[in-house]
Amino acid sequence: MLINKPVGRQAAALKYDILTAMGTYALSLDKGPQRLVLRFMTLMTARYNWQRNELAVGQREIARMWSVDERTVKREMAKLRALGWLVVKRQGSRGRVTEYGFDLESILEDTRSCWSAVGPDFDHRMSGSDVPEKNVVPLMTGTAAAAPDITDGSEWSLAKAVLHKEDAATYTAWIQALTREGRAGGRLVLRAPSRFHGNYVTGHLHDRLLATCRDIDSDVDMLTILS
Repeated sequence: MLINKPVGRQAAALKYDILTAMGTYALSLDKGPQRLVLRFMTLMTARYNWQRNELAVGQREIARMWSVDERTVKREMAKLRALGWLVVKRQGSRGRVTEYGFDLESILEDTRSCWSAVGPDFDHRMSGSDVPEKNVVPLMTGTAAAAPDITDGSEWSLAKAVLHKEDAATYTAWIQALTREGRAGGRLVLRAPSRFHGNYVTGHLHDRLLATCRDIDSDVDMLTILS
């Protein structure tokens, strides 16, 4: 499969191949997911630094580019993180925008089913064995939970999807069982299946869960875990 950083003499061709794979994949999807991929492609072509694997653009600029409000930007970026296409390299703070990277391996893996639709030459080129693969294979222990459904669009379902993609083991052990109890203003209430479970999440994962929820919905300023 293609290398992570398309650089060197063949860089331009590799970039076009990646965009072709994404475009063909998008055209096979329903309108909602199709629009998400199109928005991602716009960020890639307009603001992505291929050499450094870096996207450092403020939400206001992205909202203007996508013709949406900043709340929509938060949700769409969360969906892209849940897909594994977008990863946070450095969290924004005090006037500094969040720095993202693109996981090109995940993008290509997700679009693989559409390569043959472009043509056999494209399919062969994209899956050629002459390009080195990643040589680090993550160690998986046990069975990881499936990615959560995000169709309801709630801040918690999107946060769960992001957390699942970033750390499937922790998600499976502690986060999957948390359910959304309700929302009152900026206070999001979750329910744990037991007191032990709730105490562990509160003591070890509370700040991480709150930060992820706030990335998706900045109005969330408090997280309560009931059991």
